[in-house]
Amino acid sequence: MESLFSQLAMLGSSLALIASFLLLWRRGIPAYIDAFVLQSLALGATTALVGHFTGNPELYLVAGLLTAIKGVGIPLLLRRMARRLGSGRRVPPYVNTATSLLVGGLLVLLAYVVMRPVVQLSQLPTRAGMPLAMGLIFISLFVVVSRRHALTQVIGFLMLENGIALLAVLGTYGIPLIVEIGVFLDVLMGFLVMQIFVYQIHETFQSLDVEQLNRLRR
Repeated sequence: MESLFSQLAMLGSSLALIASFLLLWRRGIPAYIDAFVLQSLALGATTALVGHFTGNPELYLVAGLLTAIKGVGIPLLLRRMARRLGSGRRVPPYVNTATSLLVGGLLVLLAYVVMRPVVQLSQLPTRAGMPLAMGLIFISLFVVVSRRHALTQVIGFLMLENGIALLAVLGTYGIPLIVEIGVFLDVLMGFLVMQIFVYQIHETFQSLDVEQLNRLRR
């Protein structure tokens, strides 16, 4: 049973990581939002899985909140923002697709190197998925710094929070409900602030290319 649990946790972590590679590979805001939805659903399923095998009913509620807020609510707001701001025009990233995928693979290898001591010391059945969660964190940070489209950077920040949440679930065998509710509130507040930031960029420059912010230096 423990072996099955470990394999399923690894599967959920792998799906979350694959979603981040989809963001590096695909182009267009709708595809980015779809990747975020897939990742959030994988995170929710993994959390519910941990709750099932640990017998912690609070994790079912956490999984439900993850699915409702990140898998449904925030994506709806992102799609509304994309339609309102007319984000159909593609803004080329600082790094092209092939290089981005190569860097993403190297970051996953780095994550395995960084997490190797932790995995060796841990006795948790979920330990095999922790390097994948760390890889997701690294790739999300790369997305934030390598994309010029403000809305893409917002999605990168949201994926970064997903990576941190996944690492916490796998590394601590579940997050207390009160802690996760606090995190949800922080995420929502951060998302609202980023939403205001995106609208302000568009209103000022009639574009969501953050490179336009360089004009403020002149």
